[in-house]
Amino acid sequence: MIHINEPVVVEGKYDKIKLSGLLDTLIIETDGFSIFKDKEKLDMIRTLADLTGIIVLTDSDAAGFRIRNYLNSAVGKPKVTNVYIPDILGRERRKAVPSKEGKIGVEGMDDQVLLEAFKRAGVIAAPASHKEKITKYHLYVDGLSGTDQSAGNRRLFLKFLNLPQRLSANSLVEVLNRLMSVEEYQRKIEEIFK
Repeated sequence: MIHINEPVVVEGKYDKIKLSGLLDTLIIETDGFSIFKDKEKLDMIRTLADLTGIIVLTDSDAAGFRIRNYLNSAVGKPKVTNVYIPDILGRERRKAVPSKEGKIGVEGMDDQVLLEAFKRAGVIAAPASHKEKITKYHLYVDGLSGTDQSAGNRRLFLKFLNLPQRLSANSLVEVLNRLMSVEEYQRKIEEIFK
């Protein structure tokens, strides 16, 4: 498994599942063209891009390029690293028929082809980090999970961080670990609630 500091934005859940076995990083799904209307998710992607930059990996068909171009424009090209997969004709195993253009998407790519695509894009694998991680226990102690007021507290915290209000506690832990250290998290909590 390769550790990457930047989050990777993909089109759908099967792309995310495929990359989860290869990469140790936050993987965000656009849910296809839904990203055009999902302001909260786009704001989260922008926030992550401002902090670390993002990697965009979409299928090599027209729909994938439309989503990629939208993200490049909405986020700002200098903050985006584009990873391109080759045009390979065929179909994914889970599908009965090939896609409209007959190309295999991210989910159907061989692992080595995907890793080579990241390499060609200049994505450098960072050594695995051994820093202390933010956990659900931190959220519980700070009233963001597992209490009567946790939903309201979490919405307030998410608004302060410019993250989507519907982010679950599990997703929040994953995003926080990409955005900040435990110490930075604790400073933000004190700033908001104390």
